[in-house]
Amino acid sequence: MARHKGKGWHGRLLTAGLGVTVVAAAASVWTAQADPAGARKPQGQVSAPVAKVAADIAHASDRGARGVNITIDDGPDPVWTPQVLQLLEDNGVKATFCMVGTQAKAYPDLVKKVVAAGHRLCDHTVAHDTTMDTQSEAFQSQQILDAERMITEASGGVRPQYYRAPGGAFTPYSRKLAASRGMRPLGWNVDSKDFELPGADTMVATVKREISNGPTVLFHDAGGDRSQTVAALREVLPWLKEQGYSFGFPVR
Repeated sequence: MARHKGKGWHGRLLTAGLGVTVVAAAASVWTAQADPAGARKPQGQVSAPVAKVAADIAHASDRGARGVNITIDDGPDPVWTPQVLQLLEDNGVKATFCMVGTQAKAYPDLVKKVVAAGHRLCDHTVAHDTTMDTQSEAFQSQQILDAERMITEASGGVRPQYYRAPGGAFTPYSRKLAASRGMRPLGWNVDSKDFELPGADTMVATVKREISNGPTVLFHDAGGDRSQTVAALREVLPWLKEQGYSFGFPVR
């Protein structure tokens, strides 16, 4: 899977995320006890049972061969997420929002709006570090579990159902850990390349050309000016319907 550009924004996010993590660590005491996947647990808190899911990376749609999964990464964002939500509503589309922990913590009302609209949540780590596959297991665990907690708290108790590694930087450990928490590792088949700001027409052409590669399409609603993404979605969603596709969620 291709790694995304835009390291400047990700670098600032990483710094902010680590700052949040330090504050969170100071505010709560973590035990050294690990669950079967090596995940740490808050002291004195009994985790709710979670349904185990497969640890391999999902790409397929629960709507079958003519299904499409729209996935939206890096938010929520106060400017772009509401516009994306409106477009999805206008077209009767449900999507999967892969949220960065610090963004979810900063904008809990938007997380709740995403859930209320019937979309699904996905853990996209605390700080969107695209070098996750080179980091220690302790770092990977912190990034995944802290983001899961931030997103769940921001949503009012709705847990993310998927885990998407930043830039596709999965490891066997991170996949197993996410799966043990009920979060299916989530890949993609079609990268709109919207993070590179190639223009809405180019994004639309990419989706039309590559949708035959598989059902899971990648867009972003944060990390910079996403006006091109909004414009591309405005054209892509009706076009997919016209081609006989239906919109669903990634398999779990």
